[in-house]
Amino acid sequence: MEPSTITNDTFHIAIIGAGITGINLALGLQARNVSFTLYERHSEIRDIGAGIGFSPNAERAMSLLHPEILTAYKRVANPNVEDYFHWVDGYDSDELIYKLHVGKDGFQGGRRSDILEAWATLIRPTSVVFSKNLADILHNEICDVDGNKTTKLILSFTDGTTTTADAVIGCDGIHSRVRTHVCIPDSANIGPKPIAQYTGKFCYRALAPMPAALSAIGEGRALARCMYTGPGAHVLTYPVANNTLLNILAVIEDPSETWPHPHTTCLGSKAEAATAFEQWHPRVRQIIDLMPEQMDKWGIFDMKNSSSTGFYNRRRMCVAGDAAHAAGPHLGAGAGMGIEDALVLAELLAEVDRRVKETAGKTGSDGGGSVVDGVRDGLVKNALWAYSNVRFGRTMDVVCSTRRACDLFHWRSRSIYVSRDSQVFGPTISQMFHEVWDYNVERMVESAKELLDDQTRAGY
Repeated sequence: MEPSTITNDTFHIAIIGAGITGINLALGLQARNVSFTLYERHSEIRDIGAGIGFSPNAERAMSLLHPEILTAYKRVANPNVEDYFHWVDGYDSDELIYKLHVGKDGFQGGRRSDILEAWATLIRPTSVVFSKNLADILHNEICDVDGNKTTKLILSFTDGTTTTADAVIGCDGIHSRVRTHVCIPDSANIGPKPIAQYTGKFCYRALAPMPAALSAIGEGRALARCMYTGPGAHVLTYPVANNTLLNILAVIEDPSETWPHPHTTCLGSKAEAATAFEQWHPRVRQIIDLMPEQMDKWGIFDMKNSSSTGFYNRRRMCVAGDAAHAAGPHLGAGAGMGIEDALVLAELLAEVDRRVKETAGKTGSDGGGSVVDGVRDGLVKNALWAYSNVRFGRTMDVVCSTRRACDLFHWRSRSIYVSRDSQVFGPTISQMFHEVWDYNVERMVESAKELLDDQTRAGY
């Protein structure tokens, strides 16, 4: 929507980034008839072909966001051969340590690219603009079509174009451009600037043909979700693409604890991965041998070092998903947190839209524009504050739990006993997963709306 088409009673959202969080938010707003545009820096919606799984809390949030999100996901997700998550001693014995029931057809996996493609087909084509790389966000007063002044956020892109919105939601990932605008300390946002922090671990992701995987490790392991744990590393495998491919994730601790590369990914090799696992059980070495000779090496970053309880929002801007609370992959919870974010934001912004339209209807077109403008700006600020308030504690808990879980998987010195004894490991890891899975997303939305009401009644 260009500045020349603005009217005072328009309420429009700009979503930056068409990844998992951005697409889910777009579909949530679409289902609630809230005006939005989704801006993506690439020329198409795309993602890496690696596997991903969504836990029960994420599935509940999907179903509440848009009636077709969960259906589309289930259509491309890999069917569970058995509904358990297996942990195996990958270093010494190749014996089962513990298995956790994930629910009927729960925690299913699939290729990220397949899932995103299925969701992208649900978005109205006119609501997505490609090849738009955000450069800056300005707060400014501009004139609408009738010559009245209205306060809008002006977004500029690296191609020289501009657009406007009443709110900007940054779903633009771990190197978020929107976050640089949100994380500016002021009277309402005090604390250190949150940045993505290297966790001292990196990983390799690969997809192996299932026939080769079956030959190497057997049907019982290849068709199940298995994690092979050991000192300083772990390997996760599960089938994707209707059991035609084995997704492999190998996580390795970095002795230097410093990521020396300018980007989160660099070129790696199977030889390096094989060296890291050369003392491990033959089954794990066979899994590593399924990887290609060259592949991307990913630094694992998270936002654990953030301590500002207000940094997810600033004025009429906020960040969501990895842009707000990037986490490691070790609990399979990061993408689900972004979907929970999208649900809260969709519900709050729909409520803002409803109240703005209600105010516009009461004031009419004769001199009511400034009233609508003020109500809209205040409601947006309050809604994004409520979003940040209900999401910060939940997401930071998951970031920290993810790190603790990885310590267990890597047999950290104080956790070796816990990591290898099923009677201790089972309840410990079950609690970590169920704290993620059993979260009441419906209550989360209710709490956010209550906070919006309280803040609005208080006159903020």
